[in-house]
Amino acid sequence: MKVEVKNEDNLRIDKYLANITDYSRETISKMLALDYILVNEKKVKGSYKVKNGDLITIKDGYIKEMNLKPQKMPLDIVYEDKYLMVINKPSGLVVHPGNGNADNTLVNGLMYYTNNLSDIGDEFRPGIVHRLDKDTSGLMLVAKDNKCHELLAEDFKMKNIHREYIALLDGVFPQQKAIIDAPIGRSKENFQKMAVVSEGKHAVTHVEVIKKYQNYTLVRLVLETGRTHQIRAHLSYIGYPIHNDPVYNNKKSDEFGQFLHSEYLKFTHPITKNVLEFHADLPKEFKDFLDILEKNN
Repeated sequence: MKVEVKNEDNLRIDKYLANITDYSRETISKMLALDYILVNEKKVKGSYKVKNGDLITIKDGYIKEMNLKPQKMPLDIVYEDKYLMVINKPSGLVVHPGNGNADNTLVNGLMYYTNNLSDIGDEFRPGIVHRLDKDTSGLMLVAKDNKCHELLAEDFKMKNIHREYIALLDGVFPQQKAIIDAPIGRSKENFQKMAVVSEGKHAVTHVEVIKKYQNYTLVRLVLETGRTHQIRAHLSYIGYPIHNDPVYNNKKSDEFGQFLHSEYLKFTHPITKNVLEFHADLPKEFKDFLDILEKNN
């Protein structure tokens, strides 16, 4: 469905569409967030104010596709108690349903595994306190009740949860340590990508070299901020993109996706107050590629 805005100017898009469709403003906001609604082929927020001549595209299938169903799948559960879980997510698994990914997500698998998942926030993301990109592997926190979810979300906001990533970069990184401090926002050339832009949000990534190979560098990364695609956008910006990244690396990639892994997680349990820390081994594909580099080094 396509709608051209006429005789209406400076009205919020969620209110405008609620007036001319059967969708509520709440549903419209969710459709905007999941790319089911675009303005002039670009993603916008519910606060966007329509202008005469805007072409609004409303994609079909939201209600049908977003009917969450439990689905059986193997889950690598690193830790679990009655309040939360720590999952080791494989590369290639989408965390929650969205445009183009209606099922076979981590959320579908979690719903099959347990009926105890937090339900605050987005109705299509039960238990999800934070997310990893589809092709990023490694440790993720899942909340099993609402109080725990709220406390974990606050800990993320206050930077009380420590996460470290391992990545393989294309190119030989010149320093042993570096700090990338550059604002990140939507790319002006490609709205599906993030980029370093002057009007972007503050973003800081710490880089430490683990090992240098002939044409690659294995690094450990720590985030001060948690912007969308922060690591991938920052490293691409400085000229050392993550190996095999299908979006931020100009080189050809295979289906495994970027060599980026959430390897270490440390936090204080919001309910029991115990300090918990976890490590997750690199995926087999990642390790196998490093073995090849070792032989050729």
